[in-house]
Amino acid sequence: MLKWLHIKNLALVNEADLEFGSGFNAITGETGAGKSVLMGGVALLLGGRFDKSAIRQGTDRCEVSGEFLLESGSRREIALLLEENGIEPCDDDQLLIRRVFTHSGGRIFINSSPATAQILRTIGELLVDIHSADEARGLMRISAQLKALDRFAHLDPLLERCASAWSEIRKAAGEKQAFLDSMPSPGEADLLRKEIDEIERQNPEEGEDAKLEATHSAASNSKIILEISSAAASALNESDDSLMDRLSAVRRLLRPLENVDSVYAEQFLAKCDEISDALSELTNDIQSRAASVELDENEFAALEERMRILQTLKRKYGPELSDVRNHLEESRRRLDCFENSARERERLENAERDAIAVHETICAELSAARKKAAGELAGKLKKEIIKLGFKKADFQVDFSNAQPGPAGSDRIEFLFSANPGVPVKPLRDVASSGELSRVMLAIKTVLAEVDNIATIVFDEIDANIGGETAVVVAGELNQLGKRKQILCISHLAQVAARADSHFVVEKRTTSENAVSTIRALDRNGRITEIARMLGGGSAAEKHAEALLS
Repeated sequence: MLKWLHIKNLALVNEADLEFGSGFNAITGETGAGKSVLMGGVALLLGGRFDKSAIRQGTDRCEVSGEFLLESGSRREIALLLEENGIEPCDDDQLLIRRVFTHSGGRIFINSSPATAQILRTIGELLVDIHSADEARGLMRISAQLKALDRFAHLDPLLERCASAWSEIRKAAGEKQAFLDSMPSPGEADLLRKEIDEIERQNPEEGEDAKLEATHSAASNSKIILEISSAAASALNESDDSLMDRLSAVRRLLRPLENVDSVYAEQFLAKCDEISDALSELTNDIQSRAASVELDENEFAALEERMRILQTLKRKYGPELSDVRNHLEESRRRLDCFENSARERERLENAERDAIAVHETICAELSAARKKAAGELAGKLKKEIIKLGFKKADFQVDFSNAQPGPAGSDRIEFLFSANPGVPVKPLRDVASSGELSRVMLAIKTVLAEVDNIATIVFDEIDANIGGETAVVVAGELNQLGKRKQILCISHLAQVAARADSHFVVEKRTTSENAVSTIRALDRNGRITEIARMLGGGSAAEKHAEALLS
């Protein structure tokens, strides 16, 4: 339940602090006084969207905060949501929510931890059920009626299975379509065969083009390479004054050292041998390289032809040789797909068929559960509607088949008759606005018996009713307040008089601005406010006292 609400600089409200009771809380006030601001504040606590124009004129910051006392039904689920999203846990089952808005943005805090609007909306759906005139009109929609039945029957686990099964159907259908879209035509398959044959016949190797380009460059410059190689080899080992001859002279000079310094002489001569071996190896390498770049005309022509072939492949399937090889693999895959399409299509069709069968089974379970619950719901709603002034009313739930989807394959419609002898017809065809409000109250009353939401907000549930019906509606709200916390904006004295707690919204207007205030009323204050709602005067005050008594 909502224990307290704090509003600062929201629309016409400068600052307001409200402590709500656990039962039936009524909020009244003149039209335009700002009652909608109070409901707007509650909606913001539950993750509602904020319009920056709602920041009170002359201020740059708006704040809404509140504290919920968690009931046993929602305590565990909310605790898990907080833990999953890294939000500080509740202390003594008290959930604190705070939203701060500026002209540049807003921030959300749950138990002092930053949070997102999506998380807040998810938690809000477990805390409060808000009913407005728009929701009453929305009850005429088939989808809203189905949701009400599913909520009454506690079908969330079955609905999750159904939605998951439907998702599997869409996935299987998507894979089959993607396969059909990717499968080549017979003409494309012929082209793939030609491309595969062309690449396979040439069998390009990774990096082959780079190696050929290096060989071609060397062969094209073979004269220069031969001249440089010959000169280098001569300087190393072939000329009269080569490095090898000089090294031999050094070795001869070191020989006498063996007689006077044998240890070092041995080391020096060994080094000479190493250098001699290195010079010989270098000479051989240079001569070998020189020999390798000499290509005859046929070899050079073959080299250029191979380079031309690889260049053609790269131009058609490249730009790089690795792309050519990737194209080969992809072409093989697509051709294999074409040649084995019957088997793959059968596999995908079987997968889709199996997913449909699973979904149909769950839809049948869902439909059976709905039909079982529909009779009970209709009976309970009929009793509630009769209590709300429709003495001979009838209420039924009609079933028909619908296109299968994530919510099953049922189309349901609420059928209603307010008068004896009049056959039931779809609610959207027969209910006036006043009748619709009472039907909605009956639905909320019945759902309150089966769900875990602790707080229900009614925004003018009593619109377009009066007289004896208003008294009955007031009694129903009072009884509902014994099981749930009720926050109800009302224009009816009969309803306000039956509340356990009463708040009034007032607006004061000056030449400079208008300010709305919200305050709790004691008994004398309630008499004054209810008398105002009755038209004012001493007679109205006496009537107000009688209503409160």
